[in-house]
Formats: sequence, structure tokens, C-alpha cells
Amino acid sequence: MLAPVLTPEGILTTEGEAQSAVERKIAAAGPPGAVFCLLSTELLTTELDLPWRWLREFAQQFFTRLCQTKDSLTTMVPSVAEREDFIASAPPFAGAEYLTPEVLERWWLDLANHIAQVATNGVEAWLKEECPAWHVVGRVTFHLAENKTDTQRPFAFLATFTEKLSASGQPQHLPLARALQLYTGQKDQTALNALLEPVRIAAEKSKLLREWLETRRLFQPMAMSPQEAFRVLRETAVFQESGIVMKLPDWWRSGKGPRPAVSVTIDAPKKTSLHAGTLLSFKMAASLEGEPLTEAEWEKLLSADTGLVSLRGKWIEVDGAQLQQVMDHWKKVQNATGEGGIGFLDGMRLLAGFDPRQLAVEEESTEMVHDWSDIVAGKNLAQLLDQMRDPSEAAPPPNLCATLRPYQLKGFAWLQFMTRLGLGACLADDMGLGKTIQVIALLLARKVGRFVPEAPSESERASSLPGNMRASSGLTRRLEDQPPHPALLVVPASLVGNWKAEVAKFAPDLKLFIAHPSQTSREQLDLAVKHTTEALRGFDAMLTTYQFLQRTEAWQSHPWSVVILDEAQAIKNPGSASTKAVKRLQATTRIALTGTPVENRPGDLWSLFDFLNPGLLGGSGAFADAVKRCAKSSEGFAPLRRLVKPYILRRMKTDKSIITDLPDKIETKAFCGLTKRQATIYAKLVDQLAKMLADKDMEPIKRQGLVLGFLLKFKQICNHPSHWNGDGAWHPEDSGKFTRLAEICSELAERRERALIFTQFAETCDPLARFLATVFGREGLILHGGTSVKKRPELVESFQQPGGPPFMVISVKAGGTGLNLTAASHVIHFDRWWNPAVENQATDRAFRIGQKKNVFVHKFVCQGTIEERIDALIEEKMRLANDLISDDGSAESLLTNMSADELISFVSLDVNAVIV
Repeated sequence: MLAPVLTPEGILTTEGEAQSAVERKIAAAGPPGAVFCLLSTELLTTELDLPWRWLREFAQQFFTRLCQTKDSLTTMVPSVAEREDFIASAPPFAGAEYLTPEVLERWWLDLANHIAQVATNGVEAWLKEECPAWHVVGRVTFHLAENKTDTQRPFAFLATFTEKLSASGQPQHLPLARALQLYTGQKDQTALNALLEPVRIAAEKSKLLREWLETRRLFQPMAMSPQEAFRVLRETAVFQESGIVMKLPDWWRSGKGPRPAVSVTIDAPKKTSLHAGTLLSFKMAASLEGEPLTEAEWEKLLSADTGLVSLRGKWIEVDGAQLQQVMDHWKKVQNATGEGGIGFLDGMRLLAGFDPRQLAVEEESTEMVHDWSDIVAGKNLAQLLDQMRDPSEAAPPPNLCATLRPYQLKGFAWLQFMTRLGLGACLADDMGLGKTIQVIALLLARKVGRFVPEAPSESERASSLPGNMRASSGLTRRLEDQPPHPALLVVPASLVGNWKAEVAKFAPDLKLFIAHPSQTSREQLDLAVKHTTEALRGFDAMLTTYQFLQRTEAWQSHPWSVVILDEAQAIKNPGSASTKAVKRLQATTRIALTGTPVENRPGDLWSLFDFLNPGLLGGSGAFADAVKRCAKSSEGFAPLRRLVKPYILRRMKTDKSIITDLPDKIETKAFCGLTKRQATIYAKLVDQLAKMLADKDMEPIKRQGLVLGFLLKFKQICNHPSHWNGDGAWHPEDSGKFTRLAEICSELAERRERALIFTQFAETCDPLARFLATVFGREGLILHGGTSVKKRPELVESFQQPGGPPFMVISVKAGGTGLNLTAASHVIHFDRWWNPAVENQATDRAFRIGQKKNVFVHKFVCQGTIEERIDALIEEKMRLANDLISDDGSAESLLTNMSADELISFVSLDVNAVIV
């Protein structure tokens, strides 16, 4: 299916194949302005999927204003607040996270410019031809105003039309009756019909307006009672949709006036620490715009007829029957909560307006309860929610060997605050913003001073929290030097080396037990499985993989102080064995790390929160039903976003506050393992080299050629066995680098970011491009030595286009210089040139003048192989690194001059460290 996609640059494009005639029209429409125009004209009444419908609603706002101005270029852009409200109602779709008021303003102007180009004969003529439903000739205005001099009929109504604009550009109104005289005198029935066309359209939908036309009352000033005025107000939306301009009292906004409400206040206890098991107070009262109503006032409103009532010197809208039903509803909820109060998660759902269980209310009554209720957080709870959104600054632990950036300090403080509350937290920063170091800082802080969970009260134990979340940790009561249980880190196998290196670099004091065969002996692993508590004594955290955890039931039932999932999108499928294993884990606090958008697919969001805060989003079936209700409601998906927002901290590279806080180029190592097949071949090659180097009589030139040949073979094996043997198979599962590449690029594909992938070998380009096309779901580009000089500028131009190919695979020699590829924000060095200068030249294809984004560089390194040792030389021994880039600019000259023993030691395989 054809679906809309918003790129990180805020450009609206599409993905997928057009399967229907409607989708083919959208695909062929062209730029965004043309698409919006199509949606609101030819496809105005067509049934569309939710994202397209939402985009059409945006365009309809423009057309509504266009009908009033008749000039696309003078249609005023909605205010920032209006645009933010519209963004909040957006349904999930790819790239929805990039929606900003600035993006909507750009769409508005694109549509305005498009109509200016196509409406060459004027907007009126164009509207009449393209979409009669929007066609409005002249401007008919209905005025409703208060008349305080008449107590019996305190409202006045008048219909007018705009005859012309004044010299200052202001519309000049005349009574609508004057139009009958004017156009009849001029014998211009066509103009009169055009003027009254929106009135006739509205009369087809409005019984009130039909009555006025039949009796001709519409063409006379009218004094109105409150009930008559209320009928006009209730028809406002119909009149406006038909093209009639409404001038109404200021207190009537968004289709309703001030209303009395059943005010529900949810608050937290004053002297009790707050956590996920806390019971909240639930209080009801009658109110008007936040002010309490007296019992007499409330009785007056309940007994009043539906309509407008004057109270406290202002007109308010009432519906006694509905008010009574809403009051009865909240009394049922209050009775259901009991004397102890309402559960924390229930309270959060009520405050957000998203209740998947439809707590004590029938679905058809949901809108009514929403319209006549005012649910607010009390003082204590409001303070907590404010802290969840913006926690107080926290100093990082003194033994952290790094300086956190300001946004990382905020992330660390947020994680610390959320874990103290015992609430699940999702750190969803973009790739490269340092999620790992923020978590390492948290683990170090927990090592220095540990939280002791407060024992829950009897009423809290009886609350509705799931069993594995009860007795969750509260705010710090006292500190312990030694934690009762270590933390658990669950990561993809390909990231074990990265976590090990980061912990060793930034937190050498943190005692980390790595429960994986690549790092720990079988004996130690067996002990950790059979006697977990004993094996982990003295350790601050245990790190394992999703696959290893899935096979180890003992760890699933072991008590952990905190469970942290890296690449948490691994549990987006609730039915997978890994997800089920993770959700069986016993922990008072849960953290998920992910760089992919978590709100773009409701099903993935539910599975993630079923781990983080079980029960918050209800069961999967109830959640799916609630999402469907969101799609039909006037608020759209805003309630769901309000509910999950406090538990998600998301910072994007496109945020202005983050951009100024980042270096222009961020380099990271992507440590990769070897598959068993790669490791076996690599080890055999090492043995062959050792035997051949044993020949003491070998000539130096022959020896140098032999070493260089084997160095090439080692590189090829680290890339893929098919690179070494030339069998052409290139199965992705045979290479650890292909696995790591898929993990990184799948995240980029989710975010619609683009990448350059550099390889030293031209023969690797095609297999990489074929594989990446399956990851991104779209074809990319290839540039190597065999690419003609004439074709290269065409490839560059294609890649640089908005919404262009998602990736380009480039051989270092062919693309190391002379190319401008600033559309990419990620550079991946699939295999290393072993020369920093050459690598930097390649990186600078993206990191150069014209680049407006931060560039993230990923350098692949196979652990336990020659690649890791060369990387260590470059990174840690700068003198040797300088030697490496002298003469021919490579490491080969250094390696060929080593003794046989030194060389074998340098290229030998650390079997335990490499297996994925």
C-alpha cells in the first residue's frame, strides 16, 4: 500500500506500491502542495487510510480559509498553538515524530503556492471547476451577539453579505436582504444565486435554516431568546462547513461555550513516597471553569432545560440530563476505588483521557463524559508529573570517566528519578546521542548509593498492579553500600563487545559479569545459571543477550534491581520467545533503550509498555479497541500520547537544543563478532601462515608477498566467507558484519535517514547493496571503480534529491574524494583501510560544506581478529599510528617487517571473543 512518509528534513514523500486507482492518483500528484490539493478536491469524500485522512483534514483547514479570502497567498497560517494541537491529533505513520509547527507552516505555504499556480483564472473559477463543494461566491456572514438591554430576548441575529472591500482592505457588510434588492435591480440572477449558494447548501443540512428561508426570517434582524440563540450556536459547524462565515460571542469556542463540569481531582499522598504502587486520592466536585459551584447553583443547572443559562454574570451551556449521567458515572468510579483510593496507573490513564478498559463507562458515553468532565492532577501529583517531565539536575557519579553533555546530564537525572519512583522508563534518544553512557552513569550512581524500596502498605499490596511490579522502589529512604541484587543488561549478541568496551572505558569501577560464551568460560556460565546469586556476588551488573536469556529460565525468575534492554525494539513482537522471556523477568525497575521511533506503530508501543509498565495500556485486545476509538474521536491520538509521554525521553539530532550541543562529527566503533564459519576459516588461515613462515630460507620479497596475501585474506574473511572463497553466495547469516550492518541500518530505515557505506573492495559493493535493499525496503546506489565518469554526477544528483535513495555503497578508492553527498547523515566503514587519513577523506564525502546535519561515523571492527589489533594501534599508540600513515600510508609495511612469532601473535584468533 502507498503510505505517507515524513523524512528527518520534514519533507513529505511516499513509500510502498500504489495498489488502487486512488493511490495511483496520489503517487502521480507530485510535490506536497499538489498532494494536499488532490486530497481536498477530487478525493474530498473518498475513503482513505488514517494518515491520508489526517493530511486531508489539514488541507481542509486551508481550503476553509481560502473560501473566505479568495486568494491563496493571503490565507493566514494557523497559529503555533493551533498547529501543535493538530500535530497532537496525528495518527501513527512513518516519520510522524518529525512533525513540527514549522513543517505544517511549510505545507500550508506549499499548498498556497500550488493553488496560486493552478488557479490562473482566479480562485473562484478554479474552485467552481475543481470542487464545487468548496465553491463560495461572495461572503455570507451570520452574526449572533448579546443584547443586554432586553432581558427576555437577550440575543440578536443578523445575516449579512460582503459587497466589496473598503479602501483599507476591510470587508464591507450589508444586510442580506439588501442583496435581494441589489441583484434584482441589476437583473443579475446569476450573481444572486452564487451569493446564496452556501446558504442553500447549509439549508440542506439544517432544519433551522430551512425554516428561516421558507418564512424569509433569514432576511430580517431577529431578537432571540437563550434557547433560540442556542439552536444557532449548535448549527455553527454546519454553517461554516458550507462556506458561511460566523461571527459569534467570544465565549463560544470550538463549537461549545463555557460548561459546568464534574471536576475530578486525582492526587498523591503528602507524606508518602511515590511509586508505581502508590494509591492516589480521588475527589469529585461540581465546578465552572475551575471554580467550585455551590450546591444551589448545581441544582439550578441540573434542573435547567438544555441550552444557555445565565450564571455568575455569564452565559453557560447546560444539559441537565447529561450532567446527571456524568455525575452518576464518576460516583460509580469513586465507589469502585474504595476507601484506599485509585491505583497509580488507573489515575494516569484517567488524567490522559485514555482508558483501554473503558473504566465503568459504556463506549457510546465516552464523548459525553469527556465533554462534561474536568480531570486534573492535585498539587502533589502535579509536582510529580512536572518532575517526570523535567527532573532536577543530578551530579554524575565522581568515578565516571567522561564528561556528560548537558542533554546527557538531563537524561541521567531523568533515569535516576524514574528508577527511584519504580516506574518503567524508555530512553529513546537518536542513534549516536549516547544512550549507553547515560545508563552507565546510572549504574555507577546506583553502585555508590543504592535505593531501598519502601515496604508497600496493605492497601498498596491489594492494588491493581501486576504481580511483578508490586513493591516497586519508592523515593530514597536510606542508602546501602552494597546493593541486594545486581542489575541486568540484555543486549543483542552483536553489541556485547560494544558494552564491554564502553564500561571499561567510562566506568572501570563498575563490576560487570558478561554472561556470554564469547567473554566467559563455560564453567563460569554454568555456575551463573545454577547458582546465580553466588556467581554474581560482588558484581554490580550482569550482561547477557536476548538469545541466552531466552534459554535460561533461572535468570527469568531471579530478582534483579533493574532490568535494562538495549535495542528494545527486539521485543516489539509480543508473541516471540525472546519477548516472553524478557517479560517474565523479576525487577522493581525497568528501562528500555531504543533509537527507533516508539510511537509510530501502536502495536509495537503496546509490547514495549507491557514490559516497562505492565497494565498501563491494558491488555493487547483492549488496547487495540482503544486505538480504534482514538481514530474516531475528535481528539485523535492525543490521549494516548499524553499517557505514554511521561515515560519516554526522546531527543533527536534535529532538535535545535541538541544540535548546538553536539560536535559536527561523531565517531563510534561498531564491534562485530565472527560467525562459527568465519572463525573456523580464520583459524585455519592462521595455521597455514604459521607453517609457511616456518621456512627460514624464504626470500624477503617472497615473504613480504606471502604476508600481504594473507592480510588480504584475513580482511576478506572478516567481511564474509564468500568474499574469501568467491562462491558468490553471500548469505547474510554467515557474516557477523552483515548482522551488525542490518541492526544499524534497520534503525536508519525506521527514521528515514540515509547512509554512505564504504568498503575497500569493489567486489563487495554489489552484495552489500543487495543486502541493504532488503533492510531499507528500497534500492540504493553503487559507486566503484567500474562506474563510468559520466554516470557519477547522475548518481550524486539522484542521492542528493529529497526522498532520494536511502543508501549508497562506495568503494573507498572510487569515492574517497571529489563527491558531495551531504544528504547522508551516517557514514559506515564496513571494512577498514587501516589508514586514518584515507578513512577521513571518505567520511568527508558527507561531512563537508553544505552539510546541515551532524554526521555519525560507524567504524566496523571484528573482535578478536587482526582488525581489533590494528584499531588498537591507531587508537592507543599515536606514535605508531603516525608511522602507519607514513610512506605508503598503510599498516602493511609495519606488519611485513614483524618477526614470524610477532606476526602470528598479531593476527591470531581469540576464539572466545569472536563468536556471535
